[in-house]
Amino acid sequence: MKIIFMGTPDFAVPCLEKLIEYRHEVVAVFSQPDKPVGRKQILTPPPVKACAVSNDIPVYQPVSLKNSDALEIINNIKPDVIVVVAYGKILSNDILKAAKYGCINVHASLLPQYRGAAPIQWSILNGDTQTGVTVQQMDEGIDTGDILFVEKTPIEINETSEQLFDRLAVLGADALIKCLDSIENNTVNPVKQSDEGACYAQKITKELSTIDWNKSALEVHNQVRGLQSWPCASTVINGKNVKIHKTVLSDKSGNKAGEIVDNKDVLTVCCGDGKCVDILELQADGKKRMDTKSYLLGNKLEIGFVLGE
Repeated sequence: MKIIFMGTPDFAVPCLEKLIEYRHEVVAVFSQPDKPVGRKQILTPPPVKACAVSNDIPVYQPVSLKNSDALEIINNIKPDVIVVVAYGKILSNDILKAAKYGCINVHASLLPQYRGAAPIQWSILNGDTQTGVTVQQMDEGIDTGDILFVEKTPIEINETSEQLFDRLAVLGADALIKCLDSIENNTVNPVKQSDEGACYAQKITKELSTIDWNKSALEVHNQVRGLQSWPCASTVINGKNVKIHKTVLSDKSGNKAGEIVDNKDVLTVCCGDGKCVDILELQADGKKRMDTKSYLLGNKLEIGFVLGE
């Protein structure tokens, strides 16, 4: 099939690479405009653009899709289908209908659960044990289109959102190819989404970072792995903000929320349910990320010290 691909971040790259490797013809790529990156604010192309350029595929980076220019480009190409993966722009109804098979989207959740911007992080923050990818037929709503293909996968108890992000990107690429085959072979069976059980995964913000040690150990652990690697869960130690990068559930118990109950190589901290988490990696403000043993060499914390105060 003749395909226009729309995507921007790292998550979308495996899908584009899979399409290039496969027998479909990617004739154009739409991506967000280049942005300044880093302290020196160097103008940098998004990952999808970099992938397209390295494969000699024409790239378009409109600031807006509201004018007729993008639609004119698409109509001139006459694609069989438009594949959209984390593009970051709302498509007009005219664009949604511009291709023979319309626009299909690879979304990193089991729709209708976690519609919206941050499905991967919220699946971990909420302690889900299963997630997956959904290929949907796009409509004018936000992730409300007919479901074309679903691939499920378990979430491991210590898996971070960063790790799950990488896994779902690859899983999504495989699901996309299978879905396109079924569309081409006329064996696809669209299923309308139900609003029952639907929820919206709002954008992740820094306001979610602060750990409330009165929550259960599992909730704190889920917060740490769900906010990895941005913005990261954090707590206050001796008046300074410290990012908590890695925890595991502990078999120890305690009495007071936030209290250190063990400080040998790791910090074992009591949570609101009396159960504990072991802090394995952290990062003091302005310092590099390090294992807890290294942190404790320069920051003596006694048993009974309370974090977050």
